[in-house]
Amino acid sequence: MNNKNIPRGRNFWMVSETYENFQKSHELNFSIHGLKHKYRKQSKRMEPNDRILYYINNKKKWAITGTITSKSFTDNKIIWTSIYPDELYPNRVYMQPDIILKENNYIDAMILAPSLEYLKKWLPEMWPLAFHENLHLIPSKDFNLIEGEMKRLIK
Repeated sequence: MNNKNIPRGRNFWMVSETYENFQKSHELNFSIHGLKHKYRKQSKRMEPNDRILYYINNKKKWAITGTITSKSFTDNKIIWTSIYPDELYPNRVYMQPDIILKENNYIDAMILAPSLEYLKKWLPEMWPLAFHENLHLIPSKDFNLIEGEMKRLIK
């Protein structure tokens, strides 16, 4: 999908999810994304036309980019799972995918991540720790670099 006519948002988000939760989002055609309770404040900053990037943390790969299409809202319907049984993902936004890579084309973060501006404060061998949390506000330069690699792969 390419949405050239949609104005782009001012924020660039990266979500770090398990492969299992990524698959659940995939089953929903990446039409919605949920965040844990502790991200309520950050989810309120998400706006229509902000961009979103999915990082699969247990594979260390990026797989899709999308555009947020709604303000955040709360819903307790169980979709995603956590290691904590009572943890829900109630803070949600609607979105639409822009680029969805096939699994054999996922961007290997082990190669690209060390060059990201977002990771400059981390020791090169320790960068995966920077993606430990589920939600990150990243520089547009980093988002565009990763999305540019994705576009190159789908040509």
